[in-house]
Amino acid sequence: MSGATRIDRRFASLAAEGRPALVTFVTAGDPDLETSQAIIAALPEAGADLIEVGMPFSDPMADGPAIQASGLRALKGGQTLRKTLAMVKRFRAKDNDTPIILMGYYNPIYIYGNEPFLADAKAAGVDGLIVVDLPPEADDELCVPAMKHGLSFIRLATPTTDDKRLPAVLANSSGFVYYVSVLGITGMASPDAGNVGRAVARIKRHTPLPVAVGFGVKSAEQARAIGLVADGVVIGSALVSAVKNSLDAGGRATTSTVPAVTKLVAELARGVRAARAAGVKAGAAE
Repeated sequence: MSGATRIDRRFASLAAEGRPALVTFVTAGDPDLETSQAIIAALPEAGADLIEVGMPFSDPMADGPAIQASGLRALKGGQTLRKTLAMVKRFRAKDNDTPIILMGYYNPIYIYGNEPFLADAKAAGVDGLIVVDLPPEADDELCVPAMKHGLSFIRLATPTTDDKRLPAVLANSSGFVYYVSVLGITGMASPDAGNVGRAVARIKRHTPLPVAVGFGVKSAEQARAIGLVADGVVIGSALVSAVKNSLDAGGRATTSTVPAVTKLVAELARGVRAARAAGVKAGAAE
């Protein structure tokens, strides 16, 4: 890859502001195509700095019950990878600045076809990929081709990724590093800011890339605490739970579905901005 990407530019601008990024995850097609499109369109104004769009898959092994359920709702509603790319294209027609990252599993991409998928993703306006079940040993399969198409390939690091393993994880990573702050599946435990801070510092000794932290962050206060020690805070399960809790008895969207998500994003955005304020005060005190 050559030249600054939307992801690079966004993290650079936020670093200049002295605050972390708010990275929001929502599942494409949940609870239906049009409502999902409206949610994604509303995220930047609500305070999202980068958007992860989940590619629904029937066997999401790294995801907890909330995200699993959101994927099943989307699949039941007829969501496909082609429809997900079309959603990104519609988003790009009105927003050419907010980075979009597709997150999910390799199977739907493999079925689509690697080269057609990468070409279509780039044309739609996708900026990066997180494919959680492709290890560095398989970089030639999708990671390296993605980079040739100008797409960042964002790798996960976990509490068990030691210094021996980390160089392999980071070798072809671009955009940012996604640090999984707790062991296990998404949304099931809350991260400890002290442990996260030490882990982020260790990762940054190996790479100049920003480090965003996810898994288990649900509240503005947690977002503020993690934002003090990381370059970005990723929120996923809390947002898909907000979608679920807004649905009617038949599982259909209501007039409160989009506002339920944007209200929570606005609260979380205040949390990450409070991290900036706290950091500024700490710097002044020094």
